[in-house]
Amino acid sequence: MSAFRVAVIIPAAGRSSRFGGVDKLAQDVGGRPMILRTVELFTRREDVAVIIVAAPPDEVDAFRDRYGNQLGFHGAKVVAGGTVERWETVRNALAEVPADCTHVAVHDGARPMASEELIARVFDAARVHDAVIPGDPITSTLKQVSEDAVDAEEADAISDMILGEISDSTKVRGRKVVGTIPRERLVAVQTPQIFRAELLRRAYAQPGLNGATDDAMLVERLGAEVIVVDGDPRNIKVTTPADLVMVRALLKK
Repeated sequence: MSAFRVAVIIPAAGRSSRFGGVDKLAQDVGGRPMILRTVELFTRREDVAVIIVAAPPDEVDAFRDRYGNQLGFHGAKVVAGGTVERWETVRNALAEVPADCTHVAVHDGARPMASEELIARVFDAARVHDAVIPGDPITSTLKQVSEDAVDAEEADAISDMILGEISDSTKVRGRKVVGTIPRERLVAVQTPQIFRAELLRRAYAQPGLNGATDDAMLVERLGAEVIVVDGDPRNIKVTTPADLVMVRALLKK
């Protein structure tokens, strides 16, 4: 491919609800806020033409005040993201992608540990395929559970009646196992995900985008082929405080 110019979109408009409501992208990761460390993953690549950071729409000015100078140093552009779902944020940023970019990569703002090797692997594959995503093989046993929780205290009461015993266990809620999912050929999908720009634009022009959890899902709906390359277990997405602890521990090594 003679021309390969990539626009990188970094969704950063989430509310960090599972992080306890604290701005996780502002957390220190190796001496810099997480969002800056994530942006820096792409700044040294010659094939990256532009980096677009999509911030919370009601906090764009505050976001620029906090990070604008450093993001500007890297040539990154800040735009307003979505209000509810991730796809809204990516769609808003996609509208700002220059027409001369042949490809668009989307990378979570909370994945500051993507290695140069991983990014190179994904980008190199995108020179041959229209849609490429990294995936890490599932090694844990997967169980499907019931929608409704079971009250352990009630279960204990039934046991007490049968056995004639009185349980002093505390009340614990859980869910019933309804099935075990074979893990063969299953992967945990990561980012960056990269697509031919025209293909991603068509994917986001579809109706019914609600519920889409990643960009490849929308491309798949078009019937387009999506290629999975090897991911990296260290490419952690920081969702909870425990994830941040792991990221910091990895950086120390």
